[in-house]
Amino acid sequence: MKRRTWVITAGAGAALLGGGLAWRQHRPAALSEPAQAFWSAAFERPEGGQLSMRELAGRPLLLNFWATWCAPCVKEMPELDQFQREFQAKGWSVLGLAVDSAAPVREFLKKLPVGFPIALAGLTGLELTRKLGNLQGGLPFSVAFDRSGEISWRKLGPTNLAELRLLGGTGG
Repeated sequence: MKRRTWVITAGAGAALLGGGLAWRQHRPAALSEPAQAFWSAAFERPEGGQLSMRELAGRPLLLNFWATWCAPCVKEMPELDQFQREFQAKGWSVLGLAVDSAAPVREFLKKLPVGFPIALAGLTGLELTRKLGNLQGGLPFSVAFDRSGEISWRKLGPTNLAELRLLGGTGG
């Protein structure tokens, strides 16, 4: 009986240790300094003026880095727009940061208007994506921030509405 108890206890301990290690390995890295720098930034808007990130603070934010010349970015834009429409009432905001210049972005938005704000990160946007966890520097790159402003999710490559709905259900 003692041996059986010991085996069960050891098995349960190993399972807990393994689960803890798996959680630690797969959780998003804490990037408090880059997140703080991001929330103090302001970006030019393609139509003129600036968008201060402080305006979007205090609620979940889906930030999408994109470019007009990036085919996967363009393809996912309607899905990001649909996510904004579905989850805005639950407190979510979406922001598209274009790694592009104003003229092509304005032309793009004439052809495919979206219901969420677009701002310009320019070519420095790729450096910002790296600071937020995009070590490869590719596009599209999406980052979700929770209500406290910390990174809760990130994805390199195109996303889809089903994946975004799951994200929206977590509240950031």
